[in-house]
Amino acid sequence: MKILIVGLGSIGTRHIKNCDRILSKMGIVHRFDALRSLGRPLSSDISGLISNTFHDFIEVPNGYDIALITNPTALHYEAITHLLSKTYNMFIEKPIFENSGYDLTNLRFGSGVYYVACPIRYTQVFGALQGIFSQNHIFAVRAICSSYLPDWRPNMDYRHSYSAKRELGGGVAVDLIHEWDYLTELLGMPQSIECIHGKYSELEINSEDTALYLAQYIDKTLELHLDYYGRAERREVEFYTPDDVIIGDFIRKEVRWLKCGKVIPFIEDSNDCYLAEIEYFLKMCLGLEGVNRNSVDHALKILRLTEGTKQ
Repeated sequence: MKILIVGLGSIGTRHIKNCDRILSKMGIVHRFDALRSLGRPLSSDISGLISNTFHDFIEVPNGYDIALITNPTALHYEAITHLLSKTYNMFIEKPIFENSGYDLTNLRFGSGVYYVACPIRYTQVFGALQGIFSQNHIFAVRAICSSYLPDWRPNMDYRHSYSAKRELGGGVAVDLIHEWDYLTELLGMPQSIECIHGKYSELEINSEDTALYLAQYIDKTLELHLDYYGRAERREVEFYTPDDVIIGDFIRKEVRWLKCGKVIPFIEDSNDCYLAEIEYFLKMCLGLEGVNRNSVDHALKILRLTEGTKQ
């Protein structure tokens, strides 16, 4: 199996390691090539995995089984455009684009697998929430993802990260598209949506640090809060039922009931969901799994929700 990775930041490095681990376990001979900008050398933990390095799309040969698109969001469209004819399948890091304004009519997607990342769906907490949601009458949902951007990448000045730069596709609404992804997987698409986006904190960034949403369903409401400035990390969803409030806590890795005091803890490594996701993708490419859980079309619908529209 020939795999090309575009961009080798932290998430690209994670995917390379996970692919190598899974394919080795499956006994599949594989090779990784990389397309990356000129810059710092490859880290020692993956340098031995990369066979060839390219610095321009024109250098990349045809015939890859998979392309992993893990470069900055604002560069995804260019990468996809150049590589559609060079690979059979694509794994595209979330979000698919920095905005929904791209015209895809000229892109010739083949019969392969074109999958957009949604790792929270592969956590044990999410799996538990799916069962809880199906077994309870839930009439209101409230979710939050709040964290401090300068803490995201300890070895990097946050002001130089793509998250801080609007022109690179940064901004909390698209950066934290995970929330809309898992919420719509649970609730479906809302009937209507209102939003507030903006930059309100003292962070030295030109991207938006706040995104607030109020969505309406036939039988329930949804409130969603996203920010870059929370000093205590939170990633939670609250289900309001007639008898209790049920909280799915992705940071503590537990589900708890506020009134009755019940708590269900889960034990999983932070890499487990990424490992499970890339394994599912690889099995789709090999014809061992048949359902694409996050196609390009669906990912674009979720991206439109981050912009406050269903169109």
